[in-house]
Amino acid sequence: MSRPAAAGRDAGLQPERTRLAWRRTTLACSVTAVLALRQALHGTGSRVEVAAAAVIALIWAAFLWVAHRRVRRLAGPRPPALAPRVALGVVLCSVGLAVFAMALIV
Repeated sequence: MSRPAAAGRDAGLQPERTRLAWRRTTLACSVTAVLALRQALHGTGSRVEVAAAAVIALIWAAFLWVAHRRVRRLAGPRPPALAPRVALGVVLCSVGLAVFAMALIV
């Protein structure tokens, strides 16, 4: 049994589902960042809270940049695979955002 050529592959709705997943993840990260920043602004205003809020804003901006680039690439007719470096960056942004958000709450 032979496999069809990669150039003739019909991806169907898979790229659209992947784009929507990236948008949902971006929305979840945005909500987490906004809630963490809100907590920092309504907290005691200590240097630690302000520094954590600044780091959260930077991590959130980095994640938005990566996600926007990926969503734009998925709009093409033949989207490239996600590079391992980019995947690692997204994971680090997500984990960093969660860690700093939890640090603000605790």
